[in-house]
Amino acid sequence: MKNKIVLAYSGGLDTSVLLSWIQETYQAEMIAFCANIGQEEELKGLNAKAKKTGASKIYIDDLQEEFARDFIYPMLQANAIYEGQYFLGTSIARPLIAKRMVEIAKAEGATAIAHGATGKGNDQVRFELTCAALAPNLDIIAPWRDERFRNEFPGRAEMIAYCQKRKIPVQASVKKPFSMDRNLLHISYEAGILEDPWLNAGDLKFRNDFTTLSVFPEDAPDKPEFVVLDFEEGHCVAVNSKRMGPLQVMRTLNKLGGKHGVGRVDMVENRFVGMKSRGVYETPGGAILHFAHRQIESLTMDREVMHLRDGLIPQYAKLVYNGFWYAPERLALQALITESQRNVTGTVRVKLYKGGIHPAGRRSPVSLYNPHIATMEADPTKAYNQDDATGFIRLNGLRLRVNSQVNGSQNLLG
Repeated sequence: MKNKIVLAYSGGLDTSVLLSWIQETYQAEMIAFCANIGQEEELKGLNAKAKKTGASKIYIDDLQEEFARDFIYPMLQANAIYEGQYFLGTSIARPLIAKRMVEIAKAEGATAIAHGATGKGNDQVRFELTCAALAPNLDIIAPWRDERFRNEFPGRAEMIAYCQKRKIPVQASVKKPFSMDRNLLHISYEAGILEDPWLNAGDLKFRNDFTTLSVFPEDAPDKPEFVVLDFEEGHCVAVNSKRMGPLQVMRTLNKLGGKHGVGRVDMVENRFVGMKSRGVYETPGGAILHFAHRQIESLTMDREVMHLRDGLIPQYAKLVYNGFWYAPERLALQALITESQRNVTGTVRVKLYKGGIHPAGRRSPVSLYNPHIATMEADPTKAYNQDDATGFIRLNGLRLRVNSQVNGSQNLLG
């Protein structure tokens, strides 16, 4: 076989079919790749399964540390949330997976990479934009955008039959109520029963379905728990006075947040390809970090720097969501964000209770908050003279007075 193709592989029904179908269709040597990014799926036996399905080689790489350090943490510095709710758990994982696929393709002399992302979703864009940035000469194989593949596999029943005929070892049922995608930052649920936006995914009858990383708030402890987080230059470096790396921070906070039901999101979002979709997400550790990071920023960031960065959050989040992690504009934004975090150092205490995250204290050795200046009592430092506010207000009101004199104020009074 002349061609080598690297396939994003999980060992499930879809990617097992893809591996065999691509090999037959393209007459190619298949190299399977499975990224461990905290999905907690069973990886035992995956090597043998991939080779029995037709792969000549399989890479199973633990990327969790890199994921936390080089992807989750920089994004959290930006306080990035898509459309005000989504913590970008799936979005931020795809460029890392695609980056590693490119590295494997180069090492193996492969001519293409392949993925099983649907032609209706965002992941196809994220995989392929990453490839465009890192390896523009690599070909992309996306079977779900191939009419031959869709005609052969209009549903899961046909996939199961295909595997049975070729003795491909998979465990799958014809009916699946929804799809899931898990990693170190979150788990997402979509499709199936969730395609009805009126369905209440928070109904207690679903407590065994949508509670992989966290409990429903109703099932959380009746007693609040306090958590202390230490930050250095915008990165959380310790939890409850125990110093730890990004990966351990994520694992620790996922456990704490999940216990109290925090970070649960149910939203209808706008996909990059143009349609709306409904997703249910659990992001317990990420939600705590996002909240605590904002608290320490409020104490340590200059006002204009904060407002400048905040104005860029929607753009940054959109770039991550749409798959432009390696685009020059995201890298430029990241440089500004890194600079903005230089003094974001200190300690935050939060209270976790029944799905809520509440501030319970903040302090910093580089705090810009001065109680002597902010006090409503007499200012012993004499740093602020209240008489100065008269001229400040008058100057800011000058253009308003001129506008009123020229154009009249009646149009403003209704």
